[in-house]
Amino acid sequence: KGKTSKNAHYEISFEKKKDFERFVKNLSLLMAILNHKPHSIYQLAKLADKDLSNTKKIVTFFEDIGAISIVEEKIGGRTVKKPVVDYDKVEFDLKAA
Repeated sequence: KGKTSKNAHYEISFEKKKDFERFVKNLSLLMAILNHKPHSIYQLAKLADKDLSNTKKIVTFFEDIGAISIVEEKIGGRTVKKPVVDYDKVEFDLKAA
């Protein structure tokens, strides 16, 4: 409890092609979270040079599908939402149906 195994396995599957395409289209934002570890969604938008409103929508999508988690933190008396990636590698396993 409270500890993550070094061999932890995270898996996301998509039932809708549209969701998979949205995920792939926004992988650069996911990689920005992974590599830069921003302290807020605002900082992520600035790092990725993206519109804040659009960034919030993508972050919400990533959270909804389980690709990231959002942690609320207090910074300078303000509560901010910090996007967190709990893994260090993304692999694809595509199967034709």
